[in-house]
Amino acid sequence: MSYLFEFSYHNPTQIVFGPNSFARLGDLVPSDTKVLLLYGGGSIKRNGVYDQVTEALAGRAVVEFAGVEPNPTLETLTAAVDLAKVQKIGFILGVGGGSVADGAKYVACAALYDGDGWDIVSGRFHPRQALPVGIVLTLPATGSESNVGAVVTRKSTLEKRVFYVPPARPRFAILNPEVMSSLPDRQLENGIVDAFVHVCEQYLTYPVGALVQDGYAEAVLTTLKTLADTFERRRETTWQQNLMWAANQALCGIVGVGVPQDWITHRIAVELTALWNIDHGRTLSIIQPALLRELIEPKRAKLEQMGSKVFGLDQPGAEATIAAIEAFYRSLRMPTHLREAGIVEADAADRVFAAVLAHGNAALGTHAGVDAATTERIIRAACS
Repeated sequence: MSYLFEFSYHNPTQIVFGPNSFARLGDLVPSDTKVLLLYGGGSIKRNGVYDQVTEALAGRAVVEFAGVEPNPTLETLTAAVDLAKVQKIGFILGVGGGSVADGAKYVACAALYDGDGWDIVSGRFHPRQALPVGIVLTLPATGSESNVGAVVTRKSTLEKRVFYVPPARPRFAILNPEVMSSLPDRQLENGIVDAFVHVCEQYLTYPVGALVQDGYAEAVLTTLKTLADTFERRRETTWQQNLMWAANQALCGIVGVGVPQDWITHRIAVELTALWNIDHGRTLSIIQPALLRELIEPKRAKLEQMGSKVFGLDQPGAEATIAAIEAFYRSLRMPTHLREAGIVEADAADRVFAAVLAHGNAALGTHAGVDAATTERIIRAACS
């Protein structure tokens, strides 16, 4: 299939990468404004990151907000927004993983908005301005530290939404691989799979002759596969550096420029987190294999290409590639069906499909022509 791709690519986030990157914070964070230091459950105080960050910010007016949870909720972030408004914050510094980065983007926009913050998340309001944001990354997975996307959950209604806020793209991101040394294995496993599926959503569509984009995607996917195969080396600097950079490159925008993308796995998987608070990476490994089997024909050519280029299969059929993806997930102890995540409710698939319908994500079209019936089959295969 011929395809003429056009694009405009601009990513102004400054990446400062390496073991000495914390030292640059003093130059990157403005000294003449009040800073909101946003972070999660306190792990940064146990692993020394908090001390390094606060030392780098010495002499500045800093207000702290702790408690941003994995899959950040509107309810928690609203308290951060209120604090930012009262304290007249001029800069948001998020220290954590993708959830903190997402939360920082939301707070940066909502702090300058007088309406209901859910308007930003739901897309009813598109911010044209935001407080400046910087990120100190402690968990590589989402790539949120250098893109314009974010995900926020409204706990009261069990809604988890993806939204895009270009004004809140981080000005800079500090990527110090050494912070990964204290991460639990589960978070590293999630990070590998999260980044892997991010690339898949931009790659597993159909061939369009985009040699650079395909080659770049395959390089990142192969890197992640290699990291899974060498997981026993996860405390080594080289392994950590490669995961941190691969996760960033998976969703900084470069892989998908000008080519068709397909985010159906994510559009369905968010409901598993909203309903049962399952780790995001695990929701992806649950949904994707069922989706690929349902959409095997429209994705056959790229699945075969992936089987050859990424998994090195001698006979890279689409079916064999899907099996290889599942084996890859299982090697990381990731579930490939909802029951493997401990959810055995008889009506689980019904609940997921009802949520997808309610949020307008049942008939997603794309090159595969996904309608509501197709989406329901995917959900039932993954969740029944």
